[in-house]
Parts: sequence; C-alpha cells; structure tokens
Amino acid sequence: MSRTFNLVLIKPSHYDDRGYVIRWYRSMIPSNSLASLFGLAVDCEARKILGPDTTIAISAIDETNTRVDLGGIIKSFRDNGNFGLVGLIGVQSNQYPRALDLARPLRAAGIPVAIGGFHVSGCLAMLPDLHVDLQDALDLGVSLFAGEAEGRLDQVLIDAAAGTLHPLYNHMADLPSVEGTPPPYLPASYVSRTLGGNASFDAGRGCPFQCSFCTIINVQGRKSRRRSPDDVEKLIRDNLREGIHNYFITDDNFARNKDWEIILDRIIALREREGLKIGLMIQVDTLCHKIPNFIEKCRRAGVSRVFIGLENINPDNLMAAKKRQNKITEYRRMLLAWKHQGIITYAGYILGFPSDTPETIRRDIGIIQRELPLDILEFFFLTPLPGSEDHQTLFRKGVPMDADLNKYDLEHAVTAHERMSQTEWEGIYRDAWSLYYTPEHMVTVLRRAAATGVKTFSILKLLLWFSTSVELEGVHPLQGGVLRFKDRLDRRPGLPIEPALLFYPREIWSSIARTARLLGLGFKLNMARRKIEADPNRRAYMDQALSPVADDETETLEIFNQNDAARGAVRHAHTIDVLTHGAA
Repeated sequence: MSRTFNLVLIKPSHYDDRGYVIRWYRSMIPSNSLASLFGLAVDCEARKILGPDTTIAISAIDETNTRVDLGGIIKSFRDNGNFGLVGLIGVQSNQYPRALDLARPLRAAGIPVAIGGFHVSGCLAMLPDLHVDLQDALDLGVSLFAGEAEGRLDQVLIDAAAGTLHPLYNHMADLPSVEGTPPPYLPASYVSRTLGGNASFDAGRGCPFQCSFCTIINVQGRKSRRRSPDDVEKLIRDNLREGIHNYFITDDNFARNKDWEIILDRIIALREREGLKIGLMIQVDTLCHKIPNFIEKCRRAGVSRVFIGLENINPDNLMAAKKRQNKITEYRRMLLAWKHQGIITYAGYILGFPSDTPETIRRDIGIIQRELPLDILEFFFLTPLPGSEDHQTLFRKGVPMDADLNKYDLEHAVTAHERMSQTEWEGIYRDAWSLYYTPEHMVTVLRRAAATGVKTFSILKLLLWFSTSVELEGVHPLQGGVLRFKDRLDRRPGLPIEPALLFYPREIWSSIARTARLLGLGFKLNMARRKIEADPNRRAYMDQALSPVADDETETLEIFNQNDAARGAVRHAHTIDVLTHGAA
C-alpha cells in the first residue's frame, strides 16, 4: 500500500519590537539553509529512502516572505495520520523563540517536530551542557539536530517515519564533506519571493580566521570544506534552466575557498563562451585584493556586489575581537581595487567594541565618509551570539546577558558596555545610519559610482533601502523587504491581540506615511542621479576617497592618525614592508 510522508521545512522569522512576526511581500535575503535542506530532501525522495511505496511530499516555507498557516499544516497532518515531520530549519538565536512558538501547537497536535540551525549547533559546540532554552524544546518533545545534514538527513526521516525520533542528533564532532552532495535548491516559485529573484548556494564552508564574535568557525569549523567546481557548474546550469540567474554565494569568505579560481573560471566560461546571464554577490575578507587575479576574475564571473567584513577602523577594537587579518593600512587599496572593477561594495561595521564611545563612533563614521571609497555601510551591535567565543566567555564569567533570545539579532544591546550606557549604545546605533546616509554623502556615493562605471540606479536603490529601513521599518536593512505584511493575530504569545479598529487604521496610516517618505527621498535622489549622469565630466570626478593611494598619505589621512593604535599599525606595516622588500 502506498503512503505519503509529509515533510514541511520552515525557516522561521522573528518578532519585531512590538511582537509582530517580520514578514514581507518580497524578502531581502534568500535562506541558504532552507535551500540546502530542500535539496537534500529531494535527493532522499529520489532514492526512496522510506521504501518504494512511500512518497516524501516536500514543501518549504520561508516565513520572512510566506505566512505559516499552522491550522492548515495541522489539518494536513491529521488527514495523513500525522505521518511526517515538520523541520524548523537554519534557526538562528533570534529566531529560536519564534521556532518554539511554532512548535508548541504542532506538538500539541501530535506532529513530529525537529529544530536545527546555528543556535542549536552553536550552543552544543560552545556550552558545557544543554542550555536552558534547548531543554525547553526537549520538554515539548521536539527533537534537536546539531551539525550539518549532509549524509544525516536520511536517518532523521527514517526515524520520524518509524515514530522513533531521537531527542538529540548531535553531529558537531563530525563535520561532513560537501563535495558531491546534493546542492542547495529551491524551485523558481520559491526563489521569486525574494527581492531580485536571488538563489543562494555555499561553494564551501568553514573559515580559517578566529574572530571572537563569529559563530561560523565554531559551527562550520575553521577547515575549508568545499563543493567541487563540477558541483557548482551543475548547480548553476540546473538553476538557469528554471530561469534563475542571480546568486548569493553564502561562503563566509569566498576568497579563502581553495577552488575559487577554478570556480570563477567555470562561471566565466559560461558567461563569455556560452553567453549565459549570471550575476553573483559574494562575501570576502579585507586582504582578498592581495590574491593575484581574484578581483578581476570576480568581475568577469559576474560579481556585481561584494560584502566585506570591515568591522572597524580602530586597530585596538580589531585586536580585541581577534580580527587580526584586518589591516587599516590596506583598506583603501582593497576598496579601490573593487571600485576600479565597477563592483558595488558593502561593509559591515560593528558598534560596541571596548574602545567605542558615541563620540569615537561619530568620528569614525566621518573618517569613512571622507577617506574610504565605500558604497554601503551596515551597522551592527557587537552581540555575544550563542556559538561565539564572546558568548562563551561571558557565560563562563557569569556576566549578565539578556534572557530574551529574540533580541540577539545584532540590532539590540543584550549585555553591558564598559564605556556606554545601554541608552547611549542604542542611541548611537540609531544615529549611525543617519550620520552615514546624509543627503550630501548619498550624492557623493552616486558621484563616485558614476566616476567608476557603477550603475547609479543600482546604487540609488541601495541607498534608499539602507538609509530608511531602521528609521521607517524598525528593522535592519538585511531583515527588511518590500511591503510589510503584519498579521494582527501573529503576535508573540503573552502580548495582547490588538482590536481590529485600532490595529488596521494605525497600520494603514503608517504604511501610507512610510511610502510617502520613501517616494519623497527617492525623487530627490533620482533628481541628483540624473543630474550626475547628465554631466559629461562625471568620469573625471575625484575626491579624497577615490584618489590613488599615495606614499605619504599615512601622514595626512585621519584614518592613520586617529589614535596611537592607528599610528602603531602604520609603523608595523612599514616594518613588514621593509623586512619583505628591503629599505627604499
């Protein structure tokens, strides 16, 4: 007799400050965790791991762009004798409370549920025993999965089908090879729900560096594990057949993937020899420009945007975070190398390092505006994420941290700072966006784009997005999207359901006000953009940030003279240069 095993994969969202689930008509970032599990599940079905008479019916939900219909899920399982599994996929710390809230009614209905992702894996990797919030899941009868699912999903599905799910699947001590494994995949109908129709894949996992705030190195390891160039080429060809052209390569640091050149050469061949349309966004470190041909081949392979872990311009702060690979003396060379290839640069900037104060942060943002040719700057709190060394250190010392994991989204202060009160820290975070994205500086970024061959309309859209998300939507731009869908009933348990006559008029008016603000700013920026584009001398524009690196700039630029640590970094770089190349 044939049977159907229901497999529902859900990537949870999290709650905003008013307790409403963050969901959009089109979300910003594709979920590679969801794509990875979907691809593995499709392979499980193809191999008939539950037997020739059992079909695995797979559905995927990214809650940032699709409402989770718990009632519908419960009914479909009940009609199928609860034969199946709901997997809460890629759950980060800030998504864990929402994951538990989704799990409770499912478990009450007798539906098998498993939770996996960075929070579960990070806690089990770095803490001495089951963290209290993990025990909450076990108390509900939810199974926990730590580690990566390649080669392990089969057993979970077999156990779920047999009604013998284990409370804990802990694979943190044995990270699998990903070469030759089923690649991340989502059907085009799912991909279309992200802004720009971006798919994602990881060409490799792991990072060799030791940043103390990072969870990657403790969850995915510091040893590079990578897909083969054949795997990557097949993945791209398969997606192209479904009309998917744009990809976010989610490697924490693609520049340190040992096969980066072979992979880029394959993609270059697809674009230049076969004329296929392929666009890429990647993440890299601040020394990638020293790798011969790396940036040039990125451009030829279709990289149009690059995210760089700049993190800070104060060497004291970088050392405190064990970000030793970041050298402020290389920042301008690195950014100019990307600009000269016409590639848009994003950078992450962390607020709350030990030396930070509101005054030093304001100073540093001004230095970046004047002296670094950077397009988009993203601000984050220094957050002790479970799974990071920072969290482990604070936990061992018994330092108070906020008990609400929903706040561990890099947008809230969750522990004390030595030199700033919580009010000051949160205030400078909000102010940082308006300090960087001033009307004058946004015009400067447009001028730099026009001068270096970057599409100014692409920059305009990004400036509009990043300058307004925190102010208008109350969320980080990377958690944003197009057209917020806020369901009155999807509110965090414990908070009251607001009356319809209060909720809907407020949300409608708020939406109108936000739209008017966006349209007004967009109109002004576009007028400035059109004026810049109409200037026949736009390619001749030059300012301090775009100027070529000069031998004497370490004596004149503020980034190199802001404090003793900066001057020490310059002396150290000079000493290394002399030892390497000899005295001039």
